[in-house]
Amino acid sequence: MKYAVVIEKGPDSYGAHVPDLPGCAAAGESREEVIRLIREAIEFHIEGLRADGQPVPPPSSDVEFIEVAT
Repeated sequence: MKYAVVIEKGPDSYGAHVPDLPGCAAAGESREEVIRLIREAIEFHIEGLRADGQPVPPPSSDVEFIEVAT
């Protein structure tokens, strides 16, 4: 499955979350680190849902970049 991930750059680190998996988030010192960590978090989150007998939400979010004049 392929989930949309939102990555945000903060003053000193990066954060990431998955809109289709509430509560699934990660933080890291670099973009590469946060991508690795969110991948692990997604896998762990899905494993937890399955272990609890909960349904795994299918990917449904989409990402589009919109350019605007500034």
